[in-house]
Amino acid sequence: MQRLKCTMAYDGTDFFGYQIQPNNRTVQEEVENTLKKLHKGKDVKIFASGRTDAGVHAKGQVFHFDTHLDIPAEKWPIALNSMLPNDVAILDAEKVENEFHARFDVKGKEYRYFINPATKRDPFSRNYSASFPFPVDVVAIQEAMKSLVGTHDFTSFCSAKTEVEDKVRTIYELELIEENGLLVFRFVGSGFLYNMVRIISGTLLEVGNGKRMSSCISEIIEKRDRIYAGKTAPAQGLYLWKVNY
Repeated sequence: MQRLKCTMAYDGTDFFGYQIQPNNRTVQEEVENTLKKLHKGKDVKIFASGRTDAGVHAKGQVFHFDTHLDIPAEKWPIALNSMLPNDVAILDAEKVENEFHARFDVKGKEYRYFINPATKRDPFSRNYSASFPFPVDVVAIQEAMKSLVGTHDFTSFCSAKTEVEDKVRTIYELELIEENGLLVFRFVGSGFLYNMVRIISGTLLEVGNGKRMSSCISEIIEKRDRIYAGKTAPAQGLYLWKVNY
């Protein structure tokens, strides 16, 4: 029996998220069904670095699984991609120690949130960036970002449905990039709470649009209450970019 660590990308548009759920198409189900075919009907469970919601994309999601098949690691992406649907791709596979765990060994993650500030409606980018056709004060956003970097209790910036009790997280890097006509929030942190990146993104956009002051972030953090932060930004702008081990 060997354990394999795989990196995959997926277009989240037509998925109801990563995790298996009844009567809905999910990334986990597609991958596990493909592995089941390769294992001649035997169920094979995969363990990912974390979940992504419906409509959220991944450039570097990581998962592991155990297999008795004697296939070289470099051949697994070829075998899996030949059977997976076109909106999922295995980018890399490597053999790891049996103690490795794709979720519990994570040291940090990088997310990116893409915003289209164009005033003209673009039907071709609607599934891959969030439309925000309003003036954006980049300097104000960058000033607000400074208060988010570091270790904080991010209760105000996570969904009220979050079941995790410890809401302290560390954001190592947070920057705003202008790329090919898009605005991109780049988050690097120790870990992220449910909807945390989307709520922070939505709040920063409100700062950029003049609805909030740059100085509001510290106060929102101190309140530790979701009602004080901005709207949750749409799912389609969010990408799980990289997982660090």
